[in-house]
Amino acid sequence: MPKDLPVSNGSFLLNFDSDYQIRDIYFPYIGQENHSNGHPFQFGVWVDGQYSWMGPEWKKDLRYHNNSLVTDVFLKNETLELELKCSDVVDLDMNIYIKKIEVNNLTNKHRQIRLFFSHEFNLYGNEIGGTAYFDPRSCSIIHYKINRYFLISYRANDEWGVKHFGCGRRKASGELDTFKENENGELNGEASAWGTPHSSVSIWMELPAKGKANAYYWIAAGMSYSEVANINLEVHKITPENLLKRSSKYWQTWIHKESLQLEELPKSVTDIFSRSLLILRTQIDNNGAIIAANDSDIIRFGKDTYSYMWGRDGAFVAAALSKAGYSHACMKYFDFCARVLSKEGYLFQHYNPDGSLASNWHSWLVEGKEVLPIQEDSTALTLWALWIYYQSLHDVEFIRPLYSKLIKKAADFLVDYRDPQTHLPLPSYDLWEERYALHTYTVASVIAGLRAAANFANLFLDYSLAEKYNSVANEMTAEINNHLYDDKLKRFARSGSRIEGGYELDKVIDISLLSLTTLGILDPRDPRMISTAEAVREQLWLKTPVEGCARYEGDLYQRAEDSPNDIPGNPWFISTLWLAEYYIDHAENHEQLQATLPYLEWCGKNALPSGVLAEQVHPVNGSPLCVSPLTWSHSAYVWTVMLYTEKDKMLKKNNNKGDN
Repeated sequence: MPKDLPVSNGSFLLNFDSDYQIRDIYFPYIGQENHSNGHPFQFGVWVDGQYSWMGPEWKKDLRYHNNSLVTDVFLKNETLELELKCSDVVDLDMNIYIKKIEVNNLTNKHRQIRLFFSHEFNLYGNEIGGTAYFDPRSCSIIHYKINRYFLISYRANDEWGVKHFGCGRRKASGELDTFKENENGELNGEASAWGTPHSSVSIWMELPAKGKANAYYWIAAGMSYSEVANINLEVHKITPENLLKRSSKYWQTWIHKESLQLEELPKSVTDIFSRSLLILRTQIDNNGAIIAANDSDIIRFGKDTYSYMWGRDGAFVAAALSKAGYSHACMKYFDFCARVLSKEGYLFQHYNPDGSLASNWHSWLVEGKEVLPIQEDSTALTLWALWIYYQSLHDVEFIRPLYSKLIKKAADFLVDYRDPQTHLPLPSYDLWEERYALHTYTVASVIAGLRAAANFANLFLDYSLAEKYNSVANEMTAEINNHLYDDKLKRFARSGSRIEGGYELDKVIDISLLSLTTLGILDPRDPRMISTAEAVREQLWLKTPVEGCARYEGDLYQRAEDSPNDIPGNPWFISTLWLAEYYIDHAENHEQLQATLPYLEWCGKNALPSGVLAEQVHPVNGSPLCVSPLTWSHSAYVWTVMLYTEKDKMLKKNNNKGDN
């Protein structure tokens, strides 16, 4: 089930699924310690003796308020004759999640409405050894284990604090004790539970005929009882309504960038652009890690998550934010990379948000030989993104300490990690994390990384080192043509496996081949690139009602059983956007540039109503597949829109020169 609505402040993140249930709770790191473990925190309504959990019987519209990370949720139940309007946010300054609920009685009679909230915490990501209890000092429910505390309270009818509650334990069957009580409209008032505890609270509201009433519900997160109790007191002092307003105002101010000049783009494009920037911000931990995705549903497939910092994904996000003028949002990311970089100068596959090494999906042995279990592009793209950051702010004071501990260290590794005969990089794992070989995309990223390192070396007057990095980049660029171009097919090959005298080429068409242009290695009008791009467009563009671009021929990842047999793979947002990038680079006039807009509009059509972009979508019905949101999808969208606006300015400038 896709996660439609993430809300976050960089330390505390909650995800809502398409049934408007809280499904993921991360604290104190974004992406580490999911305290719900993917279990739904259910939300229901009791009225006139009937009970209804949020589900198919509710009409739901899950969105955000414009230019904000405050949600704008509409819920309607025809049978119960009720409408609910909800707003959710995590406060900027305190680790407190706030929900406002406006209940609208659609009948002509006075009614009592009871809202129910259930909490199935799995603190530290497991169900063992927790405690839930009613705290009479704060009039709240508290769940805690070791150094993780969550306080739950509410305000309704001008009264503060929890009045109706029940704590229980999960049965052997997995059923929760309080669920049946919720459905009866009453909670048993059980004041504590331990082991595998859960809890429920209920808000009772009196609604006049055709009338409305408001309630506020919140969850505070902290490391101790005193911390969450103090946050709760601050909520009383500031009021939940003012907390919502201050967060909304902040995000509206944050997203407002007059300098972006997006006026000439369709509103459907600019809306997803703004939403993408905001979604990216929710996935960045305050300690620097940029997380790939925080959707716990992926655990069902591989018993692992996307809640890690990949150098590849992080670099693309940092580059996109920098290009859009949000460089400060990713400053700590580069410090994070410098901290976790190995002593040899490379990044491993991925890291936990606290900087520790995450699970590694790559083997140290390939065909019985020891190899480095890395994707070399992650190291290289970090340098590429850092130069884009510098171009945005010209913040030499920030860059200076990174020059020795990140830039030179990583660049020297890229120089040394080469085949002595072909001068191309040694094999590593590909960007899709499936194959070990020499990959055209990896070569392109290494060249881009070395060019960035050379720019930094020149910046610090380290001319001999700049010449060295540029020389290696030039050598690699020449060897791409010698070893990775197929003369018979008249296009580049995806990969090469080392054989005597060169490489045995993998001729599968892959969207990543376009990186030769999108990373600035080859001219998009180079005949070899034109023929490569034509093959990509012809073979990877889906001929289904949804359309979109697949990653590569024969891609089976997350392919649904009801997919057509003749498709190359599912359409991905990044693949579709990389195709757009190539054509934007290739455009020589406004007509050609405007022809790329449908690729951006395709993303909007296949986004969730909230504006969230998944990793990929179903090839026939367009439903989101795999994780949602995926930071890489949103960063690719931001990057592509910025490329479009830059190209538009350049073409207009050239036209003005021609008129003169």
